[in-house]
Amino acid sequence: MAHLLDRPVWNALTSRQAHLAQGGNRARRIGADYGLFAASRDLTPESLAALEDLIPDGGVIGIVETGAIEPPPGTMLAMQMDLHQLIAGEVAEGETGFEVQALGDADAEEMLALATLTEPGPFFRRTHQLGDFVGLRQNGKLVAMAGERLKLAGFTEVSGVCTHPDHRGKGYAGALMRVVARRILAQDETPFLHVLAANSGAIALYENLGFFYRSDITLTTLARATQ
Repeated sequence: MAHLLDRPVWNALTSRQAHLAQGGNRARRIGADYGLFAASRDLTPESLAALEDLIPDGGVIGIVETGAIEPPPGTMLAMQMDLHQLIAGEVAEGETGFEVQALGDADAEEMLALATLTEPGPFFRRTHQLGDFVGLRQNGKLVAMAGERLKLAGFTEVSGVCTHPDHRGKGYAGALMRVVARRILAQDETPFLHVLAANSGAIALYENLGFFYRSDITLTTLARATQ
């Protein structure tokens, strides 16, 4: 039997985040202001073909699930990346050594700027509204953050983890991730995350926090086929 996390986007957009979904019964994507993630209901030709209608002009959609998919008719492969999916059943409490601040709409511009600079993964104008985010400020400037993204039954994704280049090496990312993950666990949910399979440094950090490997995952981005 397939695990819910094998197809996290479809299972999020048909459950806890269905209110953010665009599309129909065969394929759905998250609203463009929130992200680029999309999924088909299954791998039938009819469902895969429905993905084409979800691709914005000049843009892409991102498929995140076990196994690569072949671009359906009317689309073309823009990028494909190998990821590891990690989950945590327990995250030890730790001292942050700094004040953790809740982030929200008032911080949206700074959050987008930090994510654009550091590229922790797709981050859009309203990505911060997908879940709770926390951050750290130095001299009033946002220098690190972490938060939540995909939500499905019993699981919440830790995402948007980034630190300004001038403030790296101080443990900020790990400390903020610990806060986010422990809050998820306190709600009787399991935190999970995605990381580039080749990013051994990040994987070591996540494992040190209590995350462990669950599955290989492929990120496939599709664009409209050129005429």
